[in-house]
Amino acid sequence: MTGGRLDHICRHPIKGHGREALASVRLSEGACLPWDRHWAVAHEAAKLTEGWNPCVNFARAAKAPALMAIESTLDEATGTVTLRHPDRGEITFRPDDAADTPRFLDWVRPLNPENRAQPARIVTAGRGMTDSDFASVAILNMASLADLSARMGHDLSIHRWRGNLWLSGAEAWDEWNWLGRRLHIGDAILEIRERITRCSATTVEPATGISNADTLRALEANFGHQDFGLYAVVVTPGTIATGDAWTLE
Repeated sequence: MTGGRLDHICRHPIKGHGREALASVRLSEGACLPWDRHWAVAHEAAKLTEGWNPCVNFARAAKAPALMAIESTLDEATGTVTLRHPDRGEITFRPDDAADTPRFLDWVRPLNPENRAQPARIVTAGRGMTDSDFASVAILNMASLADLSARMGHDLSIHRWRGNLWLSGAEAWDEWNWLGRRLHIGDAILEIRERITRCSATTVEPATGISNADTLRALEANFGHQDFGLYAVVVTPGTIATGDAWTLE
């Protein structure tokens, strides 16, 4: 039976704007990682409908690479987010407070190319605004990252991929055999649903916000596709923590 250890838990409270490491989290059935992509920054050309919307409507690193260097901290009790960027310093605000939005937009606007649609407002969907049209948790394999890094001759950060749960213990690329199977971590069970097809955001170095590694070309050249990681759905709720063992049914 395939198994190993949960190495990292990451969430991204504002889609495309920051990342945060967690020691533990409670997963709910049919839901995203709590607070992951809870908010998203719609740009001025967005055509939004009620609820979930696809990523083309939002400011994100695929079109604004500098956003990749943002780190974040969420205070769940107050709904307050702190963002940090090497070129923009730090800002603390409440995404749900419309009075705070102009201050956030002033802070983030210089990170967006002038020839792109500019960030205009913060929106929510009642679920995580993941790139999947279903509420998903992104599962990634540390061995696959190490293998791709070796093939590229470049030490790739986990944060390029903006995943939620990073697993060690599996062989590189063994995750392509996991579709339809159930992943047990801590008290929770997740069902593996889909492969994740990647965009140009993964070419960007998270420490700097500068594109410096052609991950998409490397995936295409080595494997004939641009997939990295898996979307899963929580089918049994439970608490998970870094260091927990995981197994596959």
